[in-house]
Amino acid sequence: MQDFIHVKDVASVGEGKLVSVRGWVYRKREIGGKVFIVVRDSTGIVQAVVGKDNGDAFKKAEQLNIESSLVLRGYVKREPRAPGGFEIQVIDIPWSFVGWQFPINEDAAKADSEYLLDMRHLWVRSRRMQSVLKIRDTVFGAIHEWFRGNGYYEVQAPMFITSAVEGGSTLFEVNYFDSKAYLTQSSQFYLEALIFSLEKVYTVAPSFRAEKSRTRRHLTEFWHAEAEVAWAGLEDIFTVTENLISHVVKRVLERNLEELSILGRRTEPLENVKPPFPRVSYDEAIGILNRKGFDLKWGSDIGADEERALTLEFTQPIHLHHFPEQVKAFYHRNDPARPETTLSVDVLAPEGYGEVVGGGERIFDYDELVGKIRRFNLNPDDYQWYLDLRRYGSVPHAGFGLGVDRLVMWICGLDHIRDALPFPRDMRRLKP
Repeated sequence: MQDFIHVKDVASVGEGKLVSVRGWVYRKREIGGKVFIVVRDSTGIVQAVVGKDNGDAFKKAEQLNIESSLVLRGYVKREPRAPGGFEIQVIDIPWSFVGWQFPINEDAAKADSEYLLDMRHLWVRSRRMQSVLKIRDTVFGAIHEWFRGNGYYEVQAPMFITSAVEGGSTLFEVNYFDSKAYLTQSSQFYLEALIFSLEKVYTVAPSFRAEKSRTRRHLTEFWHAEAEVAWAGLEDIFTVTENLISHVVKRVLERNLEELSILGRRTEPLENVKPPFPRVSYDEAIGILNRKGFDLKWGSDIGADEERALTLEFTQPIHLHHFPEQVKAFYHRNDPARPETTLSVDVLAPEGYGEVVGGGERIFDYDELVGKIRRFNLNPDDYQWYLDLRRYGSVPHAGFGLGVDRLVMWICGLDHIRDALPFPRDMRRLKP
C-alpha cells in the first residue's frame, strides 16, 4: 500500500523528497503553461504545480474543478510564495474524481448566508467551517477532560421525558406509542437522581427547546454540558464553572491558534479568561444597566440586549447571581437570608455574547419544593419521582448547564450560533 502524508507534513519532510498526498482541490488557476492546484485535506492546504511538459498529469489537472478529489505524487520544493513556504512539483496524478461544478463560489460564501445554510452539507468543507469544527472538537474534549480530571462520573439520561424542566411552552411533543412524551429540555432532574449514587456527575448531550426565537443565540436543538454535585452550594458552582471554562479556553489557545487566525478571531479576549471571574449581583446589574440608559425595575428579567450591554463593561466572563424568584425556574433554592432571591447564577461571556451557563443550588427540602411547585402554578403530581429524591436521604446540592454551542460561538468570535455547529436546527430550519 502506498504511503501518504498529510498536507501539514509536507514542509517537514525536506526539500527534494518524493511525497504522495490525497485530498480535494481548494483553489485552481492556470498561468504560463502551468496548473497551480491548492490541495486541502483535514490538516491544511498545500500548493501543487503541474507543468505542461508533464502531459498526462497536466491533462488531468486541467480537467479538475474546485472540490474535485485527487491523489498526486511529486517532489517537495521550497517556495516562499506558496502557503506554508513549500510546494509539490507534481510528476503524477494516479487518481482523480472530477465531479460536477461545485455550487459554492467565493461570492456566495461572502454574500448569502441562507444559501450556505441550504448547502451546509457542502459548506462544511470550507476552511472557515473546518476551523470551527476543529475548535469545537477541542472544546468537547476539554470539557470531558476537566470533568474526568476532577472526580466526576460521566452519565447518560433519557431523551424522551414526561415532564418539563424549563417550562411547558418550550416542549417538543412526540407520540410515544400510545402515550404522550416530550424531547428533553435538560438532563438535570436525572443527574440529580444520580448524585445520590455517584455524588459528582456530568453529561454532554443534546437538549431540545421549542422556542420560537430568531435571535442569534437560540437553537431548537443544542448541545448541553450539565453537572450536578452532592453537598455543594452556590460558591462551589462559582468555582466549578470558572475553572471549567478557563480550562476549555486554555486548551483552545494551546491547540487552535491557526484556526482562530483563519476565523479572524483576536486572541486577547481569550487570554483574559482566568479564574476568578468577577461576581455581579442581580441588584448591581440593574444599577449598571439603568446607568447605561435602560429602564429596569427590580424583578425584570435580564434579556439578550441587557446581557450584551452588561458584558461590555467587563473583559472576563462574569458570574451574574441572586436572581429574583420569578425569573428563575421552580427548582432553584431561595436564599434563606433574602427569600425573594434565589441562590442562582448565570455565567455571561464577555464581548456582548451573554449567557453561556445557568445554574445554582437546588431545593433539597421536600415541603419547600412542593410549596414552590404550587407557587409556580404547577402540579406536584407531575413531579412525583423528582419529589422522591427529597423523601429519601436528601442532601444540599447544586448544578449547572453549559450551552456548548454558545461557548463555541463566543470562543470563535462568530456572529450567529448557527455557525458554531455543522448542521444547525432552529425554528426555520430542519434540513439538511
